Amino acid sequence: MSNEPTPSDIPTARMLSWARNSTIYRLERQMMTERQLFDAIIRKAKQKFTDISEVQLKAIADFAVAFAYKHAGLNDTVYAEIRTRSGVRSGRSKRHIAQKLSQKGVHRETITAALDEADDLLAAVVFARKRAFGPFRRGDGDRDRVTKEMAAFARNGFSFDIGRAVLGMSRQEAEDVVVARSR
Repeated sequence: MSNEPTPSDIPTARMLSWARNSTIYRLERQMMTERQLFDAIIRKAKQKFTDISEVQLKAIADFAVAFAYKHAGLNDTVYAEIRTRSGVRSGRSKRHIAQKLSQKGVHRETITAALDEADDLLAAVVFARKRAFGPFRRGDGDRDRVTKEMAAFARNGFSFDIGRAVLGMSRQEAEDVVVARSR
């Protein structure tokens, strides 16, 4: 038995053309990771081509990813950096951002590099402002309310120390953190 590809294992010109066009369409609409594009091409190719083999599927997806890299449509490092900055501005913790990037197929080293610039204190203050916690709370914070707010910080991936620091800030200190660290 030889390792030569059989004709049914080689994608047709129509399949490759479809993969190229599908890649362009997807990357024009939104930024994707390599794994997201690979998975999307495989999923849609199964629907489009009923008699496609597994080898052809992989070849088409590999072709699409290579095409996207060749034309600078994919860059997981840039994707991770953009998602990290966006996540911090939206009040998401480093842990939450790392989990989401990992789910999207970004490599651990790339995630670590992107998170080096992330500011968990800024994200926690933004989170507190969105939820009207701590310095942004209306009225007094009784013990039960503070406990619930700390639990919300923990559920969203913030450390105990960061949650306590934000809840202990005055409104002016919290606003100063946002102004100073948002630049």
